[in-house]
Amino acid sequence: MISLRVSDLKQYIYCPRIIYFYYVLPIPRRVTKKMEYGRLEHFEVKQLEKRRKLKAYGLLDGARDFQVFLQSSRLGLHGQLDMAITAASGEVYPVEFKHSISRKGLHQKYQLAAYAMLLEEKFEKPVRYGFIYLIPSKTVIPLEITVSMREHVKKVLSAIRKVIAGEKIPAYVRSKQRCIDCEFKNYCADLE
Repeated sequence: MISLRVSDLKQYIYCPRIIYFYYVLPIPRRVTKKMEYGRLEHFEVKQLEKRRKLKAYGLLDGARDFQVFLQSSRLGLHGQLDMAITAASGEVYPVEFKHSISRKGLHQKYQLAAYAMLLEEKFEKPVRYGFIYLIPSKTVIPLEITVSMREHVKKVLSAIRKVIAGEKIPAYVRSKQRCIDCEFKNYCADLE
């Protein structure tokens, strides 16, 4: 089984063609201004998070770990979590930093759920909640990690593997807003 990246899950939900262009038809990726800006913002947030208390996450005390590498041979999945919080109670919470103002990004929620699943395997205990930190607004969004979210993650991983194995370009997501900053925009000839 091919080991996928957690970011592949996020990308597939955003637009399945990204997976095709990355794995099936590997072409040079254009680093967009938004991607570069996001990378710099992640660094700045990490520096600030080291000095902050955990109150924004609803916690009194705990430890933070940054850029936590996680992997699962059972799921065939690996990735680098932005931040993991281990509360004084022993509970572990995944935190993803996002350069977004939207609270509705399903691709981000399922990425967080995948990291929760990886943390569960690593620590051998349930991970029931996680957080998305929206960088522009400095807003923390708590998110319950449900059974249905875990099942959806598994279905998407299966769909990604089918795209790779089938080597057929999937339909694109009909959203001009998503296409504007896509690093593969120039390769979607059927887009208007």
